[in-house]
Amino acid sequence: MRLHFTKKEFTKRKEKVLTKMNEQNIDALLMFRQESMYWLTGYDTFGYVFFQSLILDKKGNIILLTRAPDLRQAQNTSNIEDIRIWVDKDGSNPTDDLKEILDELDLKGKNLGIEYEAYGLTGRNAIRLNKSLENYCSIEDKSELITKLRVIKSNEEIEYVRKAAYLADLALDEVWKYAKAGVSESKILAEMNRVIFDGGGDYPANEFIIGSGQNALLCRYQAEKQILKQQDQLTIEWAGTYRHYHSAMFRTIPIGKPDSKHHKMHEACVEALKNCESKLKPGNKIGEVFDIHAKTFDDLGFNKARMNACGYSLGATFSPNWMDWPMLYTGNPYEIKPGNVFFMHMILMDSENGLAMNLGETYLVTENGNERLGKQKLDLVIL
Repeated sequence: MRLHFTKKEFTKRKEKVLTKMNEQNIDALLMFRQESMYWLTGYDTFGYVFFQSLILDKKGNIILLTRAPDLRQAQNTSNIEDIRIWVDKDGSNPTDDLKEILDELDLKGKNLGIEYEAYGLTGRNAIRLNKSLENYCSIEDKSELITKLRVIKSNEEIEYVRKAAYLADLALDEVWKYAKAGVSESKILAEMNRVIFDGGGDYPANEFIIGSGQNALLCRYQAEKQILKQQDQLTIEWAGTYRHYHSAMFRTIPIGKPDSKHHKMHEACVEALKNCESKLKPGNKIGEVFDIHAKTFDDLGFNKARMNACGYSLGATFSPNWMDWPMLYTGNPYEIKPGNVFFMHMILMDSENGLAMNLGETYLVTENGNERLGKQKLDLVIL
């Protein structure tokens, strides 16, 4: 299988990680985040739901410890040459296999960084790991070491993000075609996913959110699929996905005659989004982006309907969700840099009146400001 990035790109990434490890006096990094493994080696799997770890020592040695079903997965999708298998059996403890690898790399008594914040490292396995390494070496939580490198996208990555944005736009075109009274939410989802896959896209890291009526006020996917009514409201959050890179969008669409408040809520969302755009530029803190979002909604009387965060970074992520670090909330000190990709969502959920209005777009931070990657209009479309 052809790797999704050039050899030069992977070499640069590895050098960046080794530099950070040296700066932080880390002799080896134990990765459990699938995002880290994919970014560093190309390894593409959902096998992280079981115990697996990618070990990188300061000499540059890379060893993957995983289960037998992922042996060929790693061989076919990554540049990893040294793949070890732990065996499924009653009472097996893969941390014992991991410790043998650490012995082989002469890491006893050394400083190890561990990605604890990982869906692939369950609480039980983290306890096992800590117990196995007790009195063996020094350990530090280095969950953000690679994450902070991934947050700035390379030119090769930006190409994939742009492709994902193109696919997200195609999906919205299908919404305009099918979001009408008498059509099921299932049909809309099916057509959105069809054009993404037809365009060469991938499964997203989490389900698309879709809901009408009262379900339009939900910010998460749920299993009920309704038929759109003559007068209704439809909320959809989705992402185009390409090589696991995401570009998300968010809309609430009135069906039939909209409530008069829908117009005011949409105007507020557009104003908030434009104000956030003005703050999304290099040198600013992402907490400042949220603050202008909150001030805009609060000044317009929507304090009770808004959220306490207004977006997050996007990139190559795996299930269960496409949200990446960092998140846009008040006081977040992360300094915006060129190459950042952020999804900014303006969410208003008015429970008192049973009304929703949402507007979300993905942005690439440039040298002097930002670029909205989606090409669709921000107008309120009534179907």
